[in-house]
Amino acid sequence: MWHQLWLLPAGAKTPSAFRLCPGGIMTLAIHTLDKLLAPENASRPGRVWLVGAGPGDVDLLTVKALRLLHGAEVVVYDRLVSEAVMAEVPDSALCIDVGKRPGHHGLKQAQINQLLVDLALSGRNVVRLKGGDPFIFGRGGEEMVSLQQADIVCEVVPGITAAVGCAAASGIPLTHRDCAQSLHFITGHGRSGEPQLDAAALAASNQTLVFYMGLSWSSVISSRLREYGRREDTPVAIIENGTRQDQRVLVTTLAGLPETIAQHKPVSPSLLIVGDVVRYYRADLLVRLGAEAAICQA
Repeated sequence: MWHQLWLLPAGAKTPSAFRLCPGGIMTLAIHTLDKLLAPENASRPGRVWLVGAGPGDVDLLTVKALRLLHGAEVVVYDRLVSEAVMAEVPDSALCIDVGKRPGHHGLKQAQINQLLVDLALSGRNVVRLKGGDPFIFGRGGEEMVSLQQADIVCEVVPGITAAVGCAAASGIPLTHRDCAQSLHFITGHGRSGEPQLDAAALAASNQTLVFYMGLSWSSVISSRLREYGRREDTPVAIIENGTRQDQRVLVTTLAGLPETIAQHKPVSPSLLIVGDVVRYYRADLLVRLGAEAAICQA
């Protein structure tokens, strides 16, 4: 049983709450964080660890990440951190959920940055737990800079990023001497929403492209890459809930990508692997490991 605190922006309809899991729910309206942030040792700030939780499978946590979780006092975590990973947090720890999900809007990034600073200045030692790796599309760099500007000691503990974990769990090599001499990690969600693609540079066939957060913009990704010369029959894998028990793999082509997503409706977290390396995917072998696998011919 770990204690969870939900923090919502000012004006949100749902009150912030302490939740006791799994033995029931106790709701307590919280108007300020004064009690939580009351200085324990004003002369000595706490420290913050930015910890990568990996793609979901608890067995993929690093030894250091697991050790920090087991000794955690306060854990600030995101939506993409799996329940299996959170189960490693001790009963005594306070867990603060800052993630975004339907019905729970979470905090803006600037508010998360300030929360980490305030917790550390109050003398708390904080594990900031982020899905995947903190420095790969996880905004870990922004949080680190905020902490550094406040002269707070911040240590980064890398995690297995989704591209590496999902590819391994699906039997897809990200590089291969015969067909992929380079590898690109690309966010499918730019600062303004639409991905900022250098499609001309990404159109060469001898490279693997991995798109994080690319479901919503799959039509743009497909059309832009094909416009600049990427073959229409380039294989694409959509990996949903990679490394987890409910992993699902959909295989299609670059031209068929939007239709496949519309038909099968994969949900977040999902990523897209584009390139000839996807041809090495073997659904029959993955089924033996207990993963759900689906082949979609577009």
